[in-house]
Amino acid sequence: MDTLELQGIANDLAVNLPGADVEHRLDPNWDLYKVRGKVFMLMTDLPGRPVMILKADPDKAVALREQYADITPGYHMNKKHWITVEGGDTVDEKLVKQLVTDSYQLVAGERPAGF
Repeated sequence: MDTLELQGIANDLAVNLPGADVEHRLDPNWDLYKVRGKVFMLMTDLPGRPVMILKADPDKAVALREQYADITPGYHMNKKHWITVEGGDTVDEKLVKQLVTDSYQLVAGERPAGF
């Protein structure tokens, strides 16, 4: 699955989470997804490739980077607490939804209803 598809899936989920807001910045081109005024997901286009940047539990972030070739340390963020997700063979819709939900929960401090 390519990253544009994954970004669409992540966006559709994130905008429907309780209290989530999206802030669009044009220079540079970033979409910031926030809950309670704090960022839980970012989307942007790095040179030649779109990416999603998500908050992650530090221990899980290490395991995710080891398990999935398309998950790397958080671009332009604290590498311990953030991951970057790109499209590829190792990332699918289910994983993206789980990563977005986990990131939201880390920032909001609660699991959204129905997840």
